[in-house]
Amino acid sequence: MTAYSVSELRLLGLIRKKIIPFGIFYYICIMVTKAERTSEYIIETVAPIFNKHGYAATSLSDLTKATGLTKGALYGNFKNKEELALEAFNHTVRRLMFGIKESMSKVESPLMKLYSMCDWYTDYYHFTSDVGGCPVLNLAIDSNNNDELLFNRAKEVVGKLKKSIADLVKEGIEKGEIREGVDPERVGGRIYSMIQGSIFMSGVLKDNAPVVDMMEHIRQMIKTELET
Repeated sequence: MTAYSVSELRLLGLIRKKIIPFGIFYYICIMVTKAERTSEYIIETVAPIFNKHGYAATSLSDLTKATGLTKGALYGNFKNKEELALEAFNHTVRRLMFGIKESMSKVESPLMKLYSMCDWYTDYYHFTSDVGGCPVLNLAIDSNNNDELLFNRAKEVVGKLKKSIADLVKEGIEKGEIREGVDPERVGGRIYSMIQGSIFMSGVLKDNAPVVDMMEHIRQMIKTELET
């Protein structure tokens, strides 16, 4: 079966409605696919640069040198540096979050998913070392008081990650795996704060030990304070 991109599927719909002829569709598909591949290449290439050096410290020459493209080629795919930085951040976050989702998908129980989350974060320092550290922490610090759009995006991701933990706690209560009376929002915020605090310490010390120690502490907290 042929796999089409989202853009191609939209164009196919126009063909079926006889709004555009197939010849034009075929030509547009070639151009759209090429543009999408170029955009993906740019994002994948510049994502670790933005994450390592930050938005303000990353120059246009850094981006053109890394990609081998001209300024016009870069801004032909992204309207400005801010949009490119945002897409680069989203790419890095998706890459990392795929790992934790994959790890948690191996177990059914919400309680075991919490433990699986701890197992995954135990090696988080190593996961992120090749891209310059935790993208959420990096962008939040780099953009605070400097770029509202980027800071709000980092804040949004933090909120989603906290909520994902809270949702697991809530589901665990509903299934009788976690004690009733536990406040899912409070626990979710507490656990994620401890995770990010240890990630910050590991980043500063260039040592995975703080994260490893904190994940063990969170495991014990789950066992003694949450489990029924």
